[in-house]
Amino acid sequence: MIQPAGVEIHQLASDDTALMKALLSVFGEAFAQEETYTRKQPGARYLQQLLGSDCFIALVALKNDEVVGGIAAYELKKFEQARSEIYIYDLAVAAAHRRQGIATALIQELKKLARARGAYVIFVQADLIDQAAIALYSKLGARESVLHFDIATEE
Repeated sequence: MIQPAGVEIHQLASDDTALMKALLSVFGEAFAQEETYTRKQPGARYLQQLLGSDCFIALVALKNDEVVGGIAAYELKKFEQARSEIYIYDLAVAAAHRRQGIATALIQELKKLARARGAYVIFVQADLIDQAAIALYSKLGARESVLHFDIATEE
């Protein structure tokens, strides 16, 4: 895939906390959940540990050194075989930068990282009303019909 013009995809490391905070702001705006993503952001030490862990992957799309999109994903080590899966938890591109191939470029970079980690699949959920996400994921992968359940941790 051709990289979108002027866009650099960068994998965040433990010293990239400022970029992670900028990505959280992009997620908040894109999902219309600014309070969730910006009100109680974790501190630098927490983000350093998360970004330095072997189970969390964060990629940002940079345009003129500005975070214009990104992915937050988790590597899930399997127990039935020595392999893993990658779960895309969040993927967003700032409104002014959509329809330029940035989301696809982010997923293509994640695919490279997944292969290097021995992952055999990347999976993601999409809300039924999010037609843009469904269209993106449909062109990149096979659709499955599943149900998602949230189980509260408190009684």
